[in-house]
Amino acid sequence: MGKISLQGLEFFAYHGFHDEEQKIGNRYEVDITVETNFDQAAEDDLLEHTVDYGQLYYLVQEEMQKTTRLLERLTARIAERTLQKWTVINSVEVSVSKLNPPLGGLCKKAKVTLQKSRNA
Repeated sequence: MGKISLQGLEFFAYHGFHDEEQKIGNRYEVDITVETNFDQAAEDDLLEHTVDYGQLYYLVQEEMQKTTRLLERLTARIAERTLQKWTVINSVEVSVSKLNPPLGGLCKKAKVTLQKSRNA
């Protein structure tokens, strides 16, 4: 098994529990790691034998555009769609961070992480 990761994906989106957050928007950072067998791609150098991380980025981008109240739901949607799209993926780990969340004090980011396996 191997891992493919995209780290530090940045988006401006309209997520948040409070209506005001959904109107104003905020900056978000996403990290995603998938576990898959890419032995064949390592041998034959063909994209169709691995997970195309350009398409993985596009999937995350699509989900980030859908307004969501909770980061927990957002991470679950990204994980579920990833496992549905690529049957060769055994597990996925997704982290979504809201940068400078409105907490009334200094906080660089609020982060939610979900790991989901195909067998679980």
